[in-house]
Order: sequence, then C-alpha cells, then structure tokens
Amino acid sequence: MKDHLHIPPTGTAKAHSTGINTPGVQAAGPHVPGADTPPGFDAAMAAEVAQLADIFHLLGDPSRLRLLLACLSRAWPATELATYCGLSPQAASHHLRLLKAARLVRAERDGRSIRYTAADDHVRHMLRDMIEHMAEEREAP
Repeated sequence: MKDHLHIPPTGTAKAHSTGINTPGVQAAGPHVPGADTPPGFDAAMAAEVAQLADIFHLLGDPSRLRLLLACLSRAWPATELATYCGLSPQAASHHLRLLKAARLVRAERDGRSIRYTAADDHVRHMLRDMIEHMAEEREAP
C-alpha cells in the first residue's frame, strides 16, 4: 500500500494518520485530499485504511513487536522490558513511545518507575489470533 504523504511547511514529509515526520522522504507532489481514495471507499473508510496500515507498519518492526508481545502477559518496568527484549533503554523508550502513541501499549506510573502493558484486550486478541493463525498454517498440509 502506498504511503499517504503530503509536504508540510517544514519541507519534511508527514504521514497523515500518525502525524509522524519522516525526514528525507519527499512526496511526489502536494497531497490532494480524496485523490488517492479508491472508488469503493469513501473518505472516512480511506482514512481508516491508512490508519490501520500505519499500525501494521509499526508492528512490522521486530523490536516493537517483541516489546508488544512481552506486554501481553504482564506490566513491565521499562528497564526490565528493554533488557528482556534485548534493547538499549534508549531504543526501547523510542519504540514504546511510538507504540503508546498508536494506543497499543499503556504506561502506568509505579512509584518512580513506569510500567508498560498491552493497551487493552483488543490488542491481546489481535496478536494471539495472529499467532494461532500462523500455527494453523504450519499444521496445514
């Protein structure tokens, strides 16, 4: 799926649904609202598709996926979660910030530390269903 980009005034490309600046990515031209909406989709549906694509793009990074999978089972202190997933605290913090912005993880203060867990049961079910789906594919003839 093609990224939905427009050029903001700063000259860097910006993804529509996440608002994440992407330095170095230049769009082919200014974004024209509705121009990339397929005939069978209204603008609201096209926006939902773009937002869903952004979420799957986030989950396409193995480090972020490891962090999220670890957060399915319990709430983790940030430093312990980084170590468990084999990441530096700085890298884990960056990935967790993106996952939190996408509402895939939730941060809870616990005294002086912050604990991260999956945002809700929707996230848990989505990932567990995908894991079950992959297992079915391996078992199929």
